[in-house]
Formats: sequence, structure tokens, C-alpha cells
Amino acid sequence: MKNLVAYITSGYPEKSFSIDLGLALGENGVDTLELGVPFSDPVADGPLIEKANHKALELGFKFKHLKEISCEIAPKVDTLWMGYFNSFYQQNLSKLLPEAREIGINGLIIPDLPHEEALKYKDLFAQNNLSNISFVAPTDSEERIAEVVKDAQKFIYMVAYAGITGSGKAEDLQPFLESIKKYTQTPVYVGFGVNAKTAKDKVKGADGVIVGSAFIDILLKEDLNYSQKIKECSELAKVIKGEINS
Repeated sequence: MKNLVAYITSGYPEKSFSIDLGLALGENGVDTLELGVPFSDPVADGPLIEKANHKALELGFKFKHLKEISCEIAPKVDTLWMGYFNSFYQQNLSKLLPEAREIGINGLIIPDLPHEEALKYKDLFAQNNLSNISFVAPTDSEERIAEVVKDAQKFIYMVAYAGITGSGKAEDLQPFLESIKKYTQTPVYVGFGVNAKTAKDKVKGADGVIVGSAFIDILLKEDLNYSQKIKECSELAKVIKGEINS
């Protein structure tokens, strides 16, 4: 069974909605939930996620809201925090990681923290039994891929192409996948540009997919009420889960 990871922007449009949506996704095919930490300059994310980030911040999102949302979701759904390094660094990692573990968070995804810099925090993550998800991109050399994935935990975030999320760009990922799997037994999940139309093709040879912009697109629809947004996201999750396992 191939896994589905879903990203949502925490606190958008509000805290209680994020809790209800996260729990609903967990009941409708999502294996792991990425709770995104709104950030003013999400450099690796496309326009939809950037827009949701800005809206959440305008509505008054604070880091404490991430913790409150997580306390409700993490006991029931495998949950990761996804955010930019400054968001976590400002919270003091030596205090934050034990708190994350206590809440039930299983790891962090930090797209702007290079592997070489992440090594400084390796022991801190290990002490708290948290995964720091590794990224590999098509622009990485084979030597760098081998180095990055050798100690990878939980799963490897395979960037489907060298760009930002949400574009759905088509390409042959098989040579890249093979170069990763030569060096690791850790599951490889494909992210960036995955949606209902592309999921089946992108998951070939991989162990799962990571979907963000397709869910955020629904959250940004102003003509839908909260229950309609949750219903559409749940239906999308079921469709993608079916596609990657068909």
C-alpha cells in the first residue's frame, strides 16, 4: 500500500477548521498530515500555498496555535510539522523538540535547512525520537544523494523537479528514483506538483506521494463554506489514495 501525505496550512482559515480538516483527512485516506507553519516568505512553495500562508498570518496566526491544533490531531493522525527554519529556530529547538514529541509530533520537514546544516541538530532530533525529513532533488549529484539518504528516517522527500510546489510538471522520474533507491531502504515519497491527475504517474517506483497545493486550492475557494471545503478535501484524498494504489 502506497502512502499519501497531505499538507495543510495551519490556522487557515481558522484554528478549529484546521483541527476538523486534519481529522477528516486522516479518516479519508491520508496516512501522514503535514501541518504547515505559516511563514511570510515560503520560498519553496507555489502561489497557492504562499497565499494561504499570508492569509493565515493576516488572521493572526501564532506558533502557539500550531501546538493547539497539533494536540487535537497528533493522537489520531501521524503528524509532522512543515515549516521554514526560522519559525522553529525562534522557538528554541532545545525546548521545542521535546515539546513536539510530548504533543505526539513524529518529525519536522524544513525545506530551507540544507542537509549539511541539519547535521548540527542530528543528536537533538535523535534524543527526542523525531525525524528530520531529508530532501533530494534532481539537481543533486549521485554522491550527495548517497550522503543525504544514508541516515534518512521515516521517508525521503523526493522533489519531483527543480522548482516550486504546485506546478504539476511532467517528467520521467524513474532514473532519479533508481539513483535514490540504490543507497537506501527508507521509503521515497514524491512531492511537488502532485494532484489527482498526476498522482498515478508520479508514484511509479516510489512509495508514496506528498500533496499540498491541490488541497490548498480548495481551502482558498471563497464560494465554499467550511463543511464543503472539508468534504471536497476528503473526496480528493480518497481519489488520490485510490489512484496511487490502482
